[in-house]
Amino acid sequence: MVLKTFGWSFAVTALGLVAAVLYGGWTAFGIVAILSILEISLSFDNAVVNAGILKKMSAFWQKIFLTIGILIAVFGMRLVFPVVIVAVSASMGPIEAVDLALTDKDRYQQLVTDAHPSIAAFGGMFLLMIFLDFIFEDRDIKWLGWLERPLAKLGKIDMLSVCIALIVLMISAMTFGAHAHQHGGTHADKAETVLLSGVAGLITYMIVGGLSGFFEDKLEEEEEREHEAEEEAVRAGKPRSAVVLAGKAAFFMFLYLEVLDASFSFDGVIGAFAITNDIVLMALGLGIGAMYVRSLTVYLVRQGTLDDYVYLEHGAHYAIGALAMILLVTIQYEINEIITGMIGVVLIGWSFWSSVRRNRALAAAEGKADSDDKSEVSSGV
Repeated sequence: MVLKTFGWSFAVTALGLVAAVLYGGWTAFGIVAILSILEISLSFDNAVVNAGILKKMSAFWQKIFLTIGILIAVFGMRLVFPVVIVAVSASMGPIEAVDLALTDKDRYQQLVTDAHPSIAAFGGMFLLMIFLDFIFEDRDIKWLGWLERPLAKLGKIDMLSVCIALIVLMISAMTFGAHAHQHGGTHADKAETVLLSGVAGLITYMIVGGLSGFFEDKLEEEEEREHEAEEEAVRAGKPRSAVVLAGKAAFFMFLYLEVLDASFSFDGVIGAFAITNDIVLMALGLGIGAMYVRSLTVYLVRQGTLDDYVYLEHGAHYAIGALAMILLVTIQYEINEIITGMIGVVLIGWSFWSSVRRNRALAAAEGKADSDDKSEVSSGV
């Protein structure tokens, strides 16, 4: 079952890591491995959400999502999007950006370094909003309760996450932006670049969130209509065919899943810039990660259960928050990509271990309750 579901992912991992070693040695191998782990962990909740929606779809639409969908996810968001970001921030064509990245690495590195304040401000704000919206939401399961309980209470204040994000952006523009590495231009120019790029990141987050919300509402409307039509048909003694039930509603599900996947891809791609500027390593690492996310989605659907490791989503979001702050700091200071990657891996590993301990404690409590019940029954006899 596992080999059948994850077979392609294992094959792509092997090929990707071999390609990384051939391309840039063992350092490249390490960066690709870290990027893969980060992409999987940052998109873990995406797989869980995907599975919840995908199980409602017909086999045909499931296949469409896992074939055409994977092309959009891997080639569209993980391969093309990083190039577009570099092209826009460095004011060049996408083909020119790819050509430079492959043929003139020094020039490409210089352009990316020049554009780094705008990339870091844009990405830092986008990731910060994802993190803030997560920690200010009151949820049943809390990982670090001492921190999450008071933050959930604060989260009841409207637009708090936007206000905090804008305050962080203003501080970044006035401090890091004003003292960013100079490659021509004044301090004011750098501060303005950081401010504008950060606002663009905030707007992008809101647009993506708005689109996701729009498709979610449409999906609910379509599902309600289909459900009513099915009940009407059953009352009339004419059951509707599965093809009709999989029509409009399934199409909206597909669009909704793609928008969701795109929004989850943003954090992986933007986070990758905190680890490396090399688009080849970025594409390899994020591509491997995207394959696992799809395989995990299928696995969750086929198993009929969502994952038991309840704190992983928390760990992934804390990693997003750490990446956001690191990106903003890298506007001025250089931070080694291995350190950046390891912070995320440690947070996710910690949340995984916490989930395992929680599951063991619950199992032990259930076992104790069962033994108490049995002893009560035997003493009663």
